[in-house]
Amino acid sequence: MQVRLSPGVEDPETLSRPRPPGGAFGAAVKRAVDLTVALVALLVAAPVLAAVAVAVLLTMGRPVLFRQARIGRHGREFTILKFRSMAAGADRFSTADDAMRLTPLGRWLRDTSLDELPSLWNIVRGDMSLVGPRPLPTSYRFRYTPEQFRRHEVRPGLTGLAQVNGRNELGWDEKFAYDVQYVDQHGLLLDLHILARTAVAVLRRQGISAPGSVTAHEFRGLTAEQPVPATAGSGSR
Repeated sequence: MQVRLSPGVEDPETLSRPRPPGGAFGAAVKRAVDLTVALVALLVAAPVLAAVAVAVLLTMGRPVLFRQARIGRHGREFTILKFRSMAAGADRFSTADDAMRLTPLGRWLRDTSLDELPSLWNIVRGDMSLVGPRPLPTSYRFRYTPEQFRRHEVRPGLTGLAQVNGRNELGWDEKFAYDVQYVDQHGLLLDLHILARTAVAVLRRQGISAPGSVTAHEFRGLTAEQPVPATAGSGSR
Protein backbone atom coordinates (compact mmCIF):
# COMPACT_ATOMS: atom_id res chain seq x y z
CA MET A 1 0.00 0.00 0.00
CA GLN A 2 1.47 3.31 -1.02
CA VAL A 3 1.21 6.17 1.44
CA ARG A 4 1.04 9.62 -0.15
CA LEU A 5 3.06 12.45 1.32
CA SER A 6 1.31 15.27 3.11
CA PRO A 7 0.94 18.38 0.93
CA GLY A 8 2.48 21.68 1.92
CA VAL A 9 0.54 24.16 4.00
CA GLU A 10 -0.08 26.41 1.02
CA ASP A 11 -1.19 23.53 -1.17
CA PRO A 12 -4.89 23.88 -2.17
CA GLU A 13 -5.37 20.19 -1.42
CA THR A 14 -4.86 20.97 2.25
CA LEU A 15 -7.98 23.15 2.20
CA SER A 16 -10.04 20.47 0.46
CA ARG A 17 -9.31 17.68 2.94
CA PRO A 18 -12.38 16.20 4.64
CA ARG A 19 -13.05 17.85 7.98
CA PRO A 20 -14.57 15.96 10.92
CA PRO A 21 -18.13 17.01 11.73
CA GLY A 22 -18.94 19.08 14.79
CA GLY A 23 -15.83 21.24 15.09
CA ALA A 24 -15.21 22.55 18.61
CA PHE A 25 -18.62 21.34 19.78
CA GLY A 26 -17.90 17.83 18.50
CA ALA A 27 -14.53 17.84 20.27
CA ALA A 28 -16.20 18.92 23.52
CA VAL A 29 -18.80 16.16 23.24
CA LYS A 30 -16.09 13.59 22.49
CA ARG A 31 -14.11 14.68 25.56
CA ALA A 32 -17.21 14.57 27.76
CA VAL A 33 -18.03 11.05 26.55
CA ASP A 34 -14.42 9.95 27.08
CA LEU A 35 -14.33 11.28 30.63
CA THR A 36 -17.73 9.88 31.61
CA VAL A 37 -17.17 6.42 30.17
CA ALA A 38 -13.62 6.15 31.55
CA LEU A 39 -14.66 7.16 35.09
CA VAL A 40 -17.64 4.79 35.11
CA ALA A 41 -15.51 1.96 33.68
CA LEU A 42 -12.85 2.49 36.36
CA LEU A 43 -15.49 2.29 39.09
CA VAL A 44 -17.22 -0.77 37.65
CA ALA A 45 -13.95 -2.55 36.89
CA ALA A 46 -12.35 -1.76 40.28
CA PRO A 47 -12.63 -5.38 41.53
CA VAL A 48 -11.10 -6.66 38.28
CA LEU A 49 -8.31 -4.09 38.48
CA ALA A 50 -7.55 -5.16 42.05
CA ALA A 51 -7.58 -8.87 41.16
CA VAL A 52 -5.30 -8.43 38.16
CA ALA A 53 -2.93 -6.24 40.19
CA VAL A 54 -2.61 -8.94 42.85
CA ALA A 55 -2.08 -11.64 40.20
CA VAL A 56 0.67 -9.61 38.51
CA LEU A 57 2.32 -8.90 41.87
CA LEU A 58 2.32 -12.58 42.88
CA THR A 59 3.57 -13.92 39.53
CA MET A 60 5.89 -11.16 38.29
CA GLY A 61 6.59 -9.00 41.32
CA ARG A 62 6.96 -5.25 41.22
CA PRO A 63 6.23 -3.03 39.44
CA VAL A 64 2.64 -4.05 38.79
CA LEU A 65 2.14 -1.38 36.15
CA PHE A 66 4.04 -0.99 32.90
CA ARG A 67 4.92 2.63 32.17
CA GLN A 68 6.32 3.84 28.87
CA ALA A 69 6.63 7.19 27.12
CA ARG A 70 4.37 7.41 24.09
CA ILE A 71 3.66 10.07 21.47
CA GLY A 72 0.35 11.82 21.98
CA ARG A 73 -1.65 14.57 20.31
CA HIS A 74 0.45 17.12 18.39
CA GLY A 75 3.56 15.05 19.14
CA ARG A 76 3.52 15.71 22.89
CA GLU A 77 4.79 12.86 25.05
CA PHE A 78 2.91 11.18 27.87
CA THR A 79 3.36 8.07 30.00
CA ILE A 80 0.98 5.25 29.18
CA LEU A 81 -0.16 2.89 31.94
CA LYS A 82 -0.80 -0.83 31.45
CA PHE A 83 -0.60 -3.96 33.54
CA ARG A 84 2.74 -5.70 33.16
CA SER A 85 2.64 -8.70 30.87
CA MET A 86 6.37 -9.43 30.57
CA ALA A 87 9.25 -10.31 32.84
CA ALA A 88 11.75 -7.56 33.52
CA GLY A 89 14.01 -6.61 30.62
CA ALA A 90 15.69 -3.69 28.93
CA ASP A 91 13.96 -0.32 29.16
CA ARG A 92 14.49 0.36 25.45
CA PHE A 93 11.55 -0.65 23.27
CA SER A 94 12.31 -3.85 21.36
CA THR A 95 10.22 -6.75 20.10
CA ALA A 96 13.20 -9.07 19.61
CA ASP A 97 12.91 -10.87 22.98
CA ASP A 98 9.15 -10.54 23.56
CA ALA A 99 8.54 -14.28 23.18
CA MET A 100 10.96 -15.07 26.00
CA ARG A 101 9.73 -12.34 28.34
CA LEU A 102 5.97 -12.79 27.88
CA THR A 103 4.60 -14.73 30.86
CA PRO A 104 1.57 -17.09 30.80
CA LEU A 105 -0.44 -14.54 32.81
CA GLY A 106 0.77 -11.78 30.53
CA ARG A 107 -0.31 -13.70 27.44
CA TRP A 108 -3.77 -14.14 28.93
CA LEU A 109 -4.00 -10.47 29.86
CA ARG A 110 -3.10 -9.49 26.30
CA ASP A 111 -5.52 -12.03 24.81
CA THR A 112 -8.37 -10.59 26.87
CA SER A 113 -7.13 -6.95 26.61
CA LEU A 114 -7.27 -6.69 30.41
CA ASP A 115 -3.72 -5.33 30.35
CA GLU A 116 -5.19 -2.14 28.85
CA LEU A 117 -7.50 -1.33 31.79
CA PRO A 118 -5.06 1.07 33.55
CA SER A 119 -5.01 3.15 30.35
CA LEU A 120 -8.48 4.34 31.34
CA TRP A 121 -6.64 6.67 33.71
CA ASN A 122 -4.79 8.12 30.72
CA ILE A 123 -8.20 8.92 29.25
CA VAL A 124 -9.30 10.64 32.46
CA ARG A 125 -6.09 12.70 32.42
CA GLY A 126 -6.70 13.74 28.83
CA ASP A 127 -3.67 11.95 27.40
CA MET A 128 -5.84 9.57 25.41
CA SER A 129 -9.35 9.08 24.06
CA LEU A 130 -11.56 6.01 23.91
CA VAL A 131 -11.12 5.98 20.13
CA GLY A 132 -8.16 7.18 18.09
CA PRO A 133 -4.88 5.96 16.60
CA ARG A 134 -3.02 3.74 19.05
CA PRO A 135 -0.18 5.57 20.86
CA LEU A 136 3.25 4.35 19.77
CA PRO A 137 6.69 4.56 21.46
CA THR A 138 8.64 7.80 21.31
CA SER A 139 11.46 5.98 19.51
CA TYR A 140 9.23 6.05 16.41
CA ARG A 141 9.08 9.87 16.30
CA PHE A 142 11.63 10.34 13.51
CA ARG A 143 10.53 7.34 11.45
CA TYR A 144 7.22 8.64 10.06
CA THR A 145 6.56 10.23 6.71
CA PRO A 146 4.81 13.61 7.01
CA GLU A 147 1.52 11.94 6.05
CA GLN A 148 1.93 9.20 8.64
CA PHE A 149 2.67 11.80 11.32
CA ARG A 150 -0.82 13.23 10.75
CA ARG A 151 -2.08 10.42 13.02
CA HIS A 152 -1.01 12.70 15.87
CA GLU A 153 -3.49 15.43 14.98
CA VAL A 154 -5.96 13.80 17.38
CA ARG A 155 -5.62 12.18 20.79
CA PRO A 156 -4.44 8.56 20.63
CA GLY A 157 -7.05 5.97 21.53
CA LEU A 158 -7.65 2.83 23.52
CA THR A 159 -8.98 1.41 20.27
CA GLY A 160 -9.11 2.70 16.73
CA LEU A 161 -10.02 2.14 13.10
CA ALA A 162 -6.90 0.04 12.50
CA GLN A 163 -7.66 -2.12 15.55
CA VAL A 164 -11.06 -3.18 14.21
CA ASN A 165 -9.70 -3.82 10.71
CA GLY A 166 -6.99 -6.30 11.55
CA ARG A 167 -5.00 -4.82 14.44
CA ASN A 168 -1.51 -6.37 14.52
CA GLU A 169 -2.23 -8.54 11.50
CA LEU A 170 -1.98 -5.39 9.37
CA GLY A 171 1.24 -4.01 7.93
CA TRP A 172 2.39 -0.60 9.17
CA ASP A 173 1.40 1.18 5.96
CA GLU A 174 -2.12 -0.19 6.32
CA LYS A 175 -2.31 0.79 10.00
CA PHE A 176 -1.20 4.34 9.29
CA ALA A 177 -3.59 4.66 6.35
CA TYR A 178 -6.48 3.75 8.69
CA ASP A 179 -5.15 6.18 11.31
CA VAL A 180 -5.08 9.08 8.85
CA GLN A 181 -8.52 8.11 7.56
CA TYR A 182 -9.79 8.38 11.14
CA VAL A 183 -8.19 11.80 11.55
CA ASP A 184 -10.07 13.04 8.48
CA GLN A 185 -13.43 11.44 9.29
CA HIS A 186 -13.69 11.09 13.08
CA GLY A 187 -16.97 11.87 14.76
CA LEU A 188 -19.35 10.45 17.35
CA LEU A 189 -21.07 8.01 14.99
CA LEU A 190 -17.75 6.61 13.74
CA ASP A 191 -16.52 6.29 17.34
CA LEU A 192 -19.64 4.34 18.33
CA HIS A 193 -19.20 2.09 15.31
CA ILE A 194 -15.56 1.41 16.24
CA LEU A 195 -16.41 0.73 19.89
CA ALA A 196 -19.07 -1.80 18.87
CA ARG A 197 -16.66 -3.56 16.53
CA THR A 198 -13.97 -3.48 19.24
CA ALA A 199 -16.19 -5.45 21.60
CA VAL A 200 -16.60 -8.14 18.95
CA ALA A 201 -12.86 -8.19 18.17
CA VAL A 202 -11.96 -8.54 21.87
CA LEU A 203 -14.41 -11.40 22.35
CA ARG A 204 -13.04 -13.15 19.27
CA ARG A 205 -9.46 -12.31 20.27
CA GLN A 206 -8.67 -11.13 16.75
CA GLY A 207 -5.37 -9.67 15.55
CA ILE A 208 -3.62 -9.81 18.92
CA SER A 209 -0.24 -10.74 17.43
CA ALA A 210 1.54 -9.95 14.20
CA PRO A 211 2.42 -12.94 11.99
CA GLY A 212 5.59 -14.52 13.36
CA SER A 213 5.53 -12.48 16.59
CA VAL A 214 3.89 -12.73 20.01
CA THR A 215 3.21 -8.98 19.96
CA ALA A 216 3.78 -6.57 17.04
CA HIS A 217 6.67 -6.02 14.69
CA GLU A 218 8.77 -2.93 15.29
CA PHE A 219 8.10 -0.04 12.95
CA ARG A 220 11.40 0.94 11.37
CA GLY A 221 10.11 3.52 8.90
CA LEU A 222 12.43 6.35 7.98
CA THR A 223 15.97 6.88 9.19
CA ALA A 224 16.63 8.97 12.28
CA GLU A 225 18.13 11.69 10.08
CA GLN A 226 14.75 12.41 8.47
CA PRO A 227 13.13 15.46 10.16
CA VAL A 228 9.63 15.26 11.54
CA PRO A 229 6.91 17.53 10.12
CA ALA A 230 7.10 21.16 11.19
CA THR A 231 3.76 20.81 13.02
CA ALA A 232 5.09 18.16 15.37
CA GLY A 233 5.29 19.20 19.01
CA SER A 234 8.02 17.99 21.32
CA GLY A 235 6.66 18.77 24.77
CA SER A 236 6.38 16.11 27.45
CA ARG A 237 4.03 15.46 30.33
